[in-house]
Amino acid sequence: MKKKLISVLLTGVMAASLLAGCGGAAPAPAAEAPAAATEAVEEVAETVEEAAEEVAEAVEDAGGADGLITVGFAQVGHESDWRTASTKSCQDVFSEANGYDLSFVDCDNDEAAQKEAVRSFIEQGVDYIIIDPIIATGWDTVLTECDDAGIPVIVIDRTIDDSDKYVSWVGSDFLTEGKAAGEWLKAYAEKQGITEINALIIQGTIGSSAQIGRTDGFNEIAEREGWTVLDQQTGDFTEAGGQEVMESFCKSYEGKFNVVVCENDNEAFGAMTAMDNAGVSYGPGNDVILISYDACTAGLEKVKAGGITADFECNPLAAPTVAGVIDTLEAGGTPEAQILVPDNWYALADAIVDFSVDGNAQSMIEVTDEVIEAQY
Repeated sequence: MKKKLISVLLTGVMAASLLAGCGGAAPAPAAEAPAAATEAVEEVAETVEEAAEEVAEAVEDAGGADGLITVGFAQVGHESDWRTASTKSCQDVFSEANGYDLSFVDCDNDEAAQKEAVRSFIEQGVDYIIIDPIIATGWDTVLTECDDAGIPVIVIDRTIDDSDKYVSWVGSDFLTEGKAAGEWLKAYAEKQGITEINALIIQGTIGSSAQIGRTDGFNEIAEREGWTVLDQQTGDFTEAGGQEVMESFCKSYEGKFNVVVCENDNEAFGAMTAMDNAGVSYGPGNDVILISYDACTAGLEKVKAGGITADFECNPLAAPTVAGVIDTLEAGGTPEAQILVPDNWYALADAIVDFSVDGNAQSMIEVTDEVIEAQY
């Protein structure tokens, strides 16, 4: 939008200058010089005034349909309920009614396609680019291209580890999520009198910051407590992936595990199907403690139904915060480099325990119909 306004202003000024030059190009005879000079000045003034009016009209028009703030959003894909909620949040916030023109690309978990989407946004000359990066590395070249084009980049949800050429990151603390799951499990196991933990982990997409943070955070607590992590394999954050990995686990570790950690709700749904088919009981009071992340509506429904024992939220509604970042940039300000969205931890009443993460006391929310109704 700003680039369009500058172009209009420059065009208007150049036009006025050229016309003014033409107005004084033919000198009058000496006897008529004073009158001619006055007339020439008046013509120049009139020409400049007309040009100024044209520029003012163009600037006014820029506040209408042609003046929408253009935003390009390269989304990971559509692999989960969480992702669907994230996409809807951005589409709702960056609507024409709110003063935006959104170009949205579902990259279908294809890293190359995501970078090409960003390059397409650069060619379009959008005002801002939003990226939810599929993986954390391999971004420096394309972000340098954004920087060279003068287009601010805002990263949401997952992080970028090999470039700092973006103005803000908005999302959740995945490492804290992983630690919270581990610290909760320690406290819950003690409450239940469970002295031995043998865990299986269904990881998210390998190399994504969500996978790295949740895996590292949980494993940090597991190592400290001397738990056994029997195996960990990726389910790519999908229900089908979670079911496939859990089916393999049920065969390879039959009767040997009492904890399953799924790095998002959709993987947990798939794992539940696999355990159902294998005759494995899970949930509060059963053989296997099932831990999940995201806490989407369907996830909390599984908590309330006694399937998932505890669910650790990753808030997908980053778009309003991103809009705030854009407002700050539009006003010429400098937004915060890192902005955390609030997350909550959920369980049924009997599974709510006191625990801390890095010395900070945590609170949990009891899952009720009202809580589910209010969730994304």
